[in-house]
Amino acid sequence: MELEAVLLERVETWERLSRWEKSELGKDLRRTGLSYGEIMGMIPVKKSTLATWCREVRLADEQYVAIRVRTGSREGIPRDTNRKRRAEIEMIKAQASLEAIHLQDDPLWTAGVALYWGEGFKTQSTLGMANADPHALRLFMSWADAYVPPATGYRARLNLHADNDESAARAWWADQLGLGTSEFTNTFIKPDGTGHRKNHMPHGVCLVNKRRSADAFHTTMVWVEFMQEWFGR
Repeated sequence: MELEAVLLERVETWERLSRWEKSELGKDLRRTGLSYGEIMGMIPVKKSTLATWCREVRLADEQYVAIRVRTGSREGIPRDTNRKRRAEIEMIKAQASLEAIHLQDDPLWTAGVALYWGEGFKTQSTLGMANADPHALRLFMSWADAYVPPATGYRARLNLHADNDESAARAWWADQLGLGTSEFTNTFIKPDGTGHRKNHMPHGVCLVNKRRSADAFHTTMVWVEFMQEWFGR
């Protein structure tokens, strides 16, 4: 490909350019559609430095195609490393939509999805919920085991106030939820004086999440959307 004379002139004066002028030259060369390898063949610069200079430069699709045709490589062409996972998630969501149609008359499924709609994690790509009521958490766990296999087990964490007995609370929750104390991660202790609650719950709040549950999370969020449409109209 042919470059403008002004760019070639700047390349010839490389050694006399300031650091800022060199970075601007690197970016201007990249904007013309050159690959990193082609630019490095014209000016003495490390690839890591060039990539830093050009991180905000976005080429058009046709420029990427031209690089591939011209050089026979994908150097400098961004790879869509998440494409396969995105396709998997779309398949999971499509399957979940079909399942919801058949499961909507199942009272346990409906109760579990409604509970998750109100109390479940919504932004962590992890299936889980937090509550001070062990009945609610037991319902969540029973529902998850029944409708979003495989059974991968659970992890739990406690949120307590400074005057709670951590050991007693952990033992109580482990018994209530049928978990071993080894399934509990580090407890969060909220210091006194940081909130308005005076009647501290004796056993605190327990957060329970299903292990390796990214697929289950995407399935559940489709079910929640289904319920929002079906019952929340």
